[in-house]
Amino acid sequence: MREWLRWGWRQLTSMRTALILLFLLALAAIPGSMVPQQRISPIEVMDWKKAHPNLDKVFEPLGMYDVYSSPWFSAIYLLLFVSLIGCILPRIVKYARDLRRPLAKVPARLDRLPAAGVAAVEPSDEALRRAEAWLRRRRYRTRRTDDGISAERGFLREFGNLLFHLSLVGVLVGLAWSSLLGFRGTVVVVEGRGFANAITQYDDFTAGAWVRTDDLEEFSLTVDSFEAAFETGRVQRGAARVFDATLTVRDGRGEHTELVTVNEPYTTAGGSQINLLGHGYAGHFTVKDGNGAVAFQGPQVFLPQDGNFSSVGVVKVPDARPQRLAFEVIFLPTAVLDETGPHSVFPDALDPEVWLNAWAGEPAEETGVPESIYTLNTTGLEPVEGDGGERLRARMKPGSGFTLPDGLGSVQFDGYSRWVKLQISQTPGNPLALASVLIGLVGLTISLFVKPRRLFVRPGTGQVDVGGLDRSDTGIGLEDEVAELVGVIEGKD
Repeated sequence: MREWLRWGWRQLTSMRTALILLFLLALAAIPGSMVPQQRISPIEVMDWKKAHPNLDKVFEPLGMYDVYSSPWFSAIYLLLFVSLIGCILPRIVKYARDLRRPLAKVPARLDRLPAAGVAAVEPSDEALRRAEAWLRRRRYRTRRTDDGISAERGFLREFGNLLFHLSLVGVLVGLAWSSLLGFRGTVVVVEGRGFANAITQYDDFTAGAWVRTDDLEEFSLTVDSFEAAFETGRVQRGAARVFDATLTVRDGRGEHTELVTVNEPYTTAGGSQINLLGHGYAGHFTVKDGNGAVAFQGPQVFLPQDGNFSSVGVVKVPDARPQRLAFEVIFLPTAVLDETGPHSVFPDALDPEVWLNAWAGEPAEETGVPESIYTLNTTGLEPVEGDGGERLRARMKPGSGFTLPDGLGSVQFDGYSRWVKLQISQTPGNPLALASVLIGLVGLTISLFVKPRRLFVRPGTGQVDVGGLDRSDTGIGLEDEVAELVGVIEGKD
């Protein structure tokens, strides 16, 4: 049994196994980019399941909707970690011993080495001194004995290899650190409104296994304004040029104003990073019910559907009486009506309009079941009919409104503002992972460009023999270096 365990450990800690596991880890990560992930987009996962019911029967047990936390992915990850550690530690010990070990003795027959030469001079202390000085200038470690001179360089090559493999361990540790102790959440905030860093304030939130959501950093923010600018020329018309959100942040540094752009997030005093992910329009409405009371007033977020920000949304008025109301709305920043129907021709709000239809129904009892604020469940609702029995449709510009038939109430389009989608996240292991990647590049560069090489000088009878051995597979420049050393010994340099 003990022999089998030793054999298994040797196989696991071999470099071949580490490379295989690294390949398997990359292969195992592919489904995470092809299949919607529960932590990133729960809604897309639900849509995927509905669209692929047969695949769902296989994907669900395999954990394909949460690949990076699945048992099989974690197993590969941990095996790779153990394999790298078990592979690197013995090499570090061996490298430390090699550094302390004296240089190799001068071989008796230098002419048998891959590169050899003969200096046609009488052996003398001066000739050997010139050779030793030249070797040291070339960064060789030298050892002079009665047999001659041993010289070696390229010890940094193995150091570079070890540094590269240690960096892989650092990357794995950094990613695991972020996965266990990090979190990421998104929230949509309308201009003029705020957000407090509490779990209940997020639209969606994913956290590592060791994150305590009750202990999130205490900070809050207000979106003071959002500025968006688009190209108006013929070339790249409508392309984004400016996305700037001005925030008032209250954190450990006190209250202060910050400018957040797409590529320039703000990091709070406690290490939470605030990124700007997206933006859109929110329509402001005032809805009065059949009793004349204001049943809804304020902004409603609309979701962009195309590059010109034609957006859709719903306004739900469950508290309206005697009948509850709801409106399906299309918001058009630069509205045009043609043969294709109403649509926006430019992403900026140059001529905004809303198109809507109305629904009405008996008041419904609260069930406690959450509903999307972006879609309308028409159960118990009927379309409101206009003149001639046709379905009521309205077109409104900011400041306009109309009265619903049958004494249902009225709706007014007060105007619009912008909303921004913010991502708040903490990834404590990312600095370690980034530093490890940079260190790995340094180690890889060293291992690729440093050439381990040995040169030997042996006094003979009426001559001085020189030989060279390249410990890499290339051997480029070895014969030239031996020839140059011969010239130094002969006093030509």
